[in-house]
Amino acid sequence: MVAPLEGITVIEIDNWMAAPSAAAILSDMGARVIKIEPLRGDPMRGMSRPPKVEDEKLKSYDFQFDVDNRGKQSICIDLTTAKGIALVHKFCRDADIFICNLLTRRQKKYSLDPEALLEINPKIVHATLTGYGTSGPESERPGYDVTAFFGRSGLYDAMREGSTGVVPMARPAQGDHTAGLALVSAILAGLRVVDKTGEGQVVETSLFETAIWTQATDYATTAVDQAPVRRRARDEMFLPTANRYPCGDGKWVVFNMPEASGWPRFCKALGKEDWLEDERLQDVRSRFRLMHELVPQIDEVLATKSRDEWGEIFDAENLIWGPVLCLHEVPDDPQSLAINMFPLIEHEELGSYRTVSIPMRFQNADVKPRGRSPRIGEHTNSLLREFGLEEEELAMLKTQSVIN
Repeated sequence: MVAPLEGITVIEIDNWMAAPSAAAILSDMGARVIKIEPLRGDPMRGMSRPPKVEDEKLKSYDFQFDVDNRGKQSICIDLTTAKGIALVHKFCRDADIFICNLLTRRQKKYSLDPEALLEINPKIVHATLTGYGTSGPESERPGYDVTAFFGRSGLYDAMREGSTGVVPMARPAQGDHTAGLALVSAILAGLRVVDKTGEGQVVETSLFETAIWTQATDYATTAVDQAPVRRRARDEMFLPTANRYPCGDGKWVVFNMPEASGWPRFCKALGKEDWLEDERLQDVRSRFRLMHELVPQIDEVLATKSRDEWGEIFDAENLIWGPVLCLHEVPDDPQSLAINMFPLIEHEELGSYRTVSIPMRFQNADVKPRGRSPRIGEHTNSLLREFGLEEEELAMLKTQSVIN
């Protein structure tokens, strides 16, 4: 089987997780990805939570860096030197894609802006991922997913429970990986334009605008009326059949069913057929007005069985529901296993370990993790030799701290 991006070369100058995750997806699709790091490496290196295992080798491995940098080659270059910039330009001359997360002023400072690279390579796709975009008053503001994606976009506020709920805190890199997917989409479209016109493309996305798109359903109305979003607690939801509830073992379930067909099946599953005869609960509006009474009663019923016991009952009644799984339950969830969301990577020292699959499936195409992440500067010498540097030049560049 052919890899979709076989023969495509990506040059990557970025750090942390958002832009590197986009390059990791391209690597899984078969692209050759060359990651250019500072001499001390991507600051994401060494930030992983150590896995809670007995094996000392696994305990010391950087799995969080690995997931966004697997299958890449690493070269360390000092961008503050003219010779370092010249090396980067050499790599970009025949590349297909350049990915970075540098702010505009830093791109220009290091001659890595679109104008500079398109002059060197008129067919390159220049892709930028920033916190807030490359124009506007916040274009030069650094941004992380918790600030630009969740905070400024309104997502954190919309996720608060009720009018007084505290602002939640997202798990690591949710915004980063969502923006990475957006950048991949733009890059692939950019490659298509290059194929059709022969002209390079400049594409970009940001954490801020990607977050706004994820909330497009809310914004479709809010952009028109500018009205605050109603943050609803469980006993303020519109429908009892579109809500979340705890079960007897402390595990939660969530429902999302239309009332017309869902309410009778919901009542039957809970053994509360008497609610179907209750004059106070005969239509959607009346049930909404009594949500403050219904939710505690539903909680009381669900407290009599575990989540798994209720799951069998819900399935028997064809309810539209889902378990609220804990993170540690998901890797062994039957559906995760069936779609191979946690494939294996073979490591020459660690053996095999599980990683996380990209959220895409292909028939008759070779899309998969291409191997472990590179050690810092692991390919510096081999890449520079490949691009024509002699041993004396390599030695001189190391002595001058241009590379390591």
